[in-house]
Amino acid sequence: MADDALPDLTAYDAVLFDLDGVLTPTAEVHMHAWQTMFEELFAAWDITPPYAERDYFDHLDGKKRYDGVASLLRSRDVEVPWGHPSDPVTADTVCGIGNRKNAVFERVLRADGISAYPGSLRLLDALAAAGTTVAVVSSSKNAEEVLAAAGIRDRFAVVMDGVIAERDHLASKPAPDVFLEAARMLGVEPARSVAVEDAISGVQSAAAGGFGLVVGVDRGAGEEDLVEAGAHVVVKDLEEFAR
Repeated sequence: MADDALPDLTAYDAVLFDLDGVLTPTAEVHMHAWQTMFEELFAAWDITPPYAERDYFDHLDGKKRYDGVASLLRSRDVEVPWGHPSDPVTADTVCGIGNRKNAVFERVLRADGISAYPGSLRLLDALAAAGTTVAVVSSSKNAEEVLAAAGIRDRFAVVMDGVIAERDHLASKPAPDVFLEAARMLGVEPARSVAVEDAISGVQSAAAGGFGLVVGVDRGAGEEDLVEAGAHVVVKDLEEFAR
């Protein structure tokens, strides 16, 4: 879409951002961690077809960790006990497998650090200058750690993350619950707010919540799929809004 056709985000009461793949390139770390863990698991359990990059976008991207594990295993006709979030990484349960992946993610994050996308920082600067309220809506339980590591935690009035979602029993994206709760925490109406997402499940969540503008950031999910999921506009990078 041409820059002059993009809507003015400062015309809305608030902008709610997904984290991984929208503000920070943590999606790449998540993708690597999921791939490493599932390739080892599938090989050990003789599961076919093998893990493929598309599995990330179809079953894992944007969802709460354990929901993603269950979805991907179900796609291979594999069912295991759900278990408990306290399960060790050695447990062959949905929670144990999810914790196994998280251990890989945390190791990479601590070793390599993380930086926000430059274009996302420029948009945050522009929104701050206009006085537009911003929040983070993430399925990740690592959201606070990632925001702190990237040095941008203090920019957001609200961080609605996987820890809160689990505590309050909020349904995972693509259900609208987490976006609606973030809007409630901010004190804004969804219809007068913007939701920014790179995951198909996240776009579906925001669209189901009735947000006035749903922006898709195409980091690999595909423009057509994001539009079909409910995005009103799709960009390659948020810098397009800051020009």
